[in-house]
Amino acid sequence: MTRISAFRALVLALALAGCAPAAGIVPPPPPPAPAEQAWVADRLFFGRSIPGGGTVSDGEWAEFVRDVVTPRFPDGLTVWHGQGQWRDATGQVLREDVTVVEIFHPAGTQSDAALREIANEYKRRFRQESVLRVRGAAGVEFMD
Repeated sequence: MTRISAFRALVLALALAGCAPAAGIVPPPPPPAPAEQAWVADRLFFGRSIPGGGTVSDGEWAEFVRDVVTPRFPDGLTVWHGQGQWRDATGQVLREDVTVVEIFHPAGTQSDAALREIANEYKRRFRQESVLRVRGAAGVEFMD
């Protein structure tokens, strides 16, 4: 490759790199289609292991959803179960069952407060350190 060809390749690579989003930055979603409403998608991740021993039983989980989650988001939500893992402060990889609640809702401080109340009650009730919240914009369309 000649010096000029190498220089052109370098310039092209640098130009293309400038088009890529910065690491860790997610570009905003496209605007909703005409039939869609701009809502928020929130996912809450609840660890099922109780510090000091034991797990949150299916019965305890069902009661929590009935008494705490549903009254705050009566229009609907989705629940699924999985396995999670993370590295603790000592470097040990820990694994536990996790339950995820996904809620689509209009943006607003009322919804934010309700999500915080749900997380705080779960932490109190089951001695949890935290509840993970993942939030993103969502274009929602009810296809009647």
